[in-house]
Amino acid sequence: MRKITKKPEVLAPAGTLEKLKMAIHYGADAVYIGGNAYGLRSRAGNFSFDEMREGVAFAKKHNAKVYVASNMVTHEEDAEGAGDFFRTLRDIGINAVIVSDPALIEICATEAPGLPIHLSTQASATNYETLNFWHQEGLERVVLAREVGMDEIKEIRQKTDVEIEAFIHGAMCISYSGRCVLSNHMSARDANRGGCSQSCRWKYDLFEMPESGEHESLLEGDPVEAFSMSAVDMSMIHHIPDLVENGVDSLKIEGRMKSIHYVSTVSNVYRQAVDAYCNDPDHYEFKQEWEDELWKVAQRELSTGFYYGIPSEDQQLFGKRRKIPAYVFIGQVLAYDEETKMATIQQRNHFGVGDEVEFYGPGFTHLRQTIDSLWDENDAPIDRAAHAMMIVKTKVNAPVKPFDMMRKKK
Repeated sequence: MRKITKKPEVLAPAGTLEKLKMAIHYGADAVYIGGNAYGLRSRAGNFSFDEMREGVAFAKKHNAKVYVASNMVTHEEDAEGAGDFFRTLRDIGINAVIVSDPALIEICATEAPGLPIHLSTQASATNYETLNFWHQEGLERVVLAREVGMDEIKEIRQKTDVEIEAFIHGAMCISYSGRCVLSNHMSARDANRGGCSQSCRWKYDLFEMPESGEHESLLEGDPVEAFSMSAVDMSMIHHIPDLVENGVDSLKIEGRMKSIHYVSTVSNVYRQAVDAYCNDPDHYEFKQEWEDELWKVAQRELSTGFYYGIPSEDQQLFGKRRKIPAYVFIGQVLAYDEETKMATIQQRNHFGVGDEVEFYGPGFTHLRQTIDSLWDENDAPIDRAAHAMMIVKTKVNAPVKPFDMMRKKK
């Protein structure tokens, strides 16, 4: 008989306040966000202090936690004001900060006592000695490097008491623990200070470089991304039992720059899988519908990364994609009238009469139907919801709820 010693948290990305609320509604136990400084996603919708306060209040209401990623590599000028920043986070009620640079760790520990610190994956923690070192320095949790395998996690868990957080879904950086200088060289944007231009995702060709004349491609025909440094995405949905049994405390989903469609869908799926296993491990069965759901928001192919061995060429992106995402997010339910069976929807992408759509919601609820009528917010009949964020109404075949989402096949 299998015994679960601890149910891991599902940790979701939240690039904006809207995504924070959506992730929690769809089952996340915790979210991680970025502030306006010290993070690695300068182009994400980073949070102001006021937005953090609102996010923390919302999370507490739903028994969830909020962590702030402050995981940049600092140069001499970058640490100015860090003490005030961390003290403000502590006073707001942030549950922990995620840090990689020892300088920021020292500043946080000395100038904002009481604010828990988690070691970022950028710090490349790959062995139990490293985890024990940081535990002795006062850190509560370590986010493992994405190069760590499952057998290594098992040994780490046996030889340390520090909490373990591990990435289980999302994009994989091609560089060791994300420490890369390609972007610095190619676009003068510092990847380790929040400015990565994702040079590894660019398409490359092979050219002959004559001393004079035109550069000519050495590839015949019209190759599709023949040369790439880009990895496929990670998905551990098939391996929840391994993660739980080997003592991973927090299952981390990548993607602070992804859409609310992505955040809600992936949080929903992993919530179902974790609950199903932890509630009855002896009778747990993987459900194919979980993986099918993930493919509705996948941007790239999926693999298990380094968990079960070194990735092969099949875990790199080149040539034509072997699977292509099939769904587009088109709306969010704002209200539902039981008497008229009418749903009020905020449009997020074009749809109209005759479209086959799917509603989904927290708890893995699904409703598929064809849109046979539409009205605008003034109750005038229309054929299409063609304007961004417009409010429309339609009859639905079964009850829906606020925060339910709506999508259709591309």
